[in-house]
Amino acid sequence: MRALVRAETWPIRGGFRIARGARAAAEVVVLELHQDGLIGRGECVPYARYGESIASVRAQIGAACRSLEVAGAREQALAMPAGAARNALDCALWDLEAKRAHKPAWQLAGLAQPPEAVRTMRTVSLASAPEMKAAAAEIADAPRIKVKVDGGSDLERIAAVHEAAPEAELIVDANEAWSMEQLAAWLPILPTFGVVVLEQPLRADDDAPLERLEHAVPICADESFHDRRAFPSVARRYDVVNIKLDKTGGLTEALRCAAEAHRLGLEVMVGCMVSTSLSIEPALLLAPGAGYVDLDGPLLLDTDREGALHDRKTGWLRPSASIWGGA
Repeated sequence: MRALVRAETWPIRGGFRIARGARAAAEVVVLELHQDGLIGRGECVPYARYGESIASVRAQIGAACRSLEVAGAREQALAMPAGAARNALDCALWDLEAKRAHKPAWQLAGLAQPPEAVRTMRTVSLASAPEMKAAAAEIADAPRIKVKVDGGSDLERIAAVHEAAPEAELIVDANEAWSMEQLAAWLPILPTFGVVVLEQPLRADDDAPLERLEHAVPICADESFHDRRAFPSVARRYDVVNIKLDKTGGLTEALRCAAEAHRLGLEVMVGCMVSTSLSIEPALLLAPGAGYVDLDGPLLLDTDREGALHDRKTGWLRPSASIWGGA
């Protein structure tokens, strides 16, 4: 089995900003596994928040592929640390396995039927309240909108988005930027603005106070949740877990995380980084069991991969076997 690893840059339409910083492009790593004339592909997004870079992820993938055996390769890959590098490898192995078995990836995953089209929530990037209101007006017909905030004039921003899209359910994502004082003051007000979920208000290393916090709005773990090892603490503090393949380290672990979340009575959000459809196709296998689908990464790009069937205007994601997971 031969491995080819490359970095790619995909410009973001209008840029993208969250509490942690701004980006003008999605920087992704693509892995191709070649065997017997077949190619399995996977994509990941290295994330500095988790100590990852393009160089470190490429090095991890290269080292793992040199010692990988074909038989039981996905289970071998689980010895790698959870993160972006393992995600690219795991998804490429799923894709290759589907082609070798002449079965689509959804069948290999044990799903009863292929994933259907699903409508993703849309994202309003962090900006001033007037700018966010204008951005929300462009997607006002979206059933759910994710609102990025940073601990500044957030109630003003949330109110502006709600005014522009009054029928939409809002998911407010603080990306660890709120203090406990802000959380206690703002949480009771959020339902008046149509907020149905608050995502990661506190820092992942300082979220223990959530165990004692009464809240009417469900709270979702993102940075606090990576893989199944996080459940003992997360289950005491959160109502929803955001499962992202770049955090779990691939589809194999993500499917197991979803099953465990359901067993524990936690809601599931399936999320993504800003990426192309090659990252999103595997995540669509989680969508049927997710209460919240946040997979609009490719819709934020200027262009997407050839063969992508997603609709930027409406937010409908339609799986494409030509990109990933086809027999």
